[in-house]
Amino acid sequence: MDKTIATALLIVISIIMAVMLFNIAYPAIVDGGNAIGDMASRAEDQMRTQVNIIHATGELDGAGNWVDTNSNSTFDIFVWVKNVGDTRITALERMDVFLWTENYFQHLPYGSGGGAPYWTYSFENDDDWVPTATLRLTISFSGQLVADRYNIRLTLPNGITEDTTLGM
Repeated sequence: MDKTIATALLIVISIIMAVMLFNIAYPAIVDGGNAIGDMASRAEDQMRTQVNIIHATGELDGAGNWVDTNSNSTFDIFVWVKNVGDTRITALERMDVFLWTENYFQHLPYGSGGGAPYWTYSFENDDDWVPTATLRLTISFSGQLVADRYNIRLTLPNGITEDTTLGM
């Protein structure tokens, strides 16, 4: 009789321990699977996103002098960027725009709320940045930049980057 009670108790304790182990391990396994799925989705998004900087120029005349071509009293750099991937690019305001030389570095904010320098965008041949559409970035400064070679880097919200160099 004692062996029967002891065996029954061991079976009950084993079942309770198995249930507890399952309740601890199952959520961790599910969370791990979700994390891998999210990472694969982000990787796919990055593989499908591709942009090329087509051209970059400043508001300069043939002699290299500043000319306010759009009459906004700021010195502007224009950068045309083409979506050559196969996915629509969204949240453009969250894009990072960097401008630097050997002796200068600036992370430029979106919009003119904080004063110059800042950047804005417009679409050249579409209403959204879908595949084959071209985006025109306008980087505005309160005055003319000194003559130098400027590097421009665009970093999309999903981490894709594209660089160009502009000599002025």
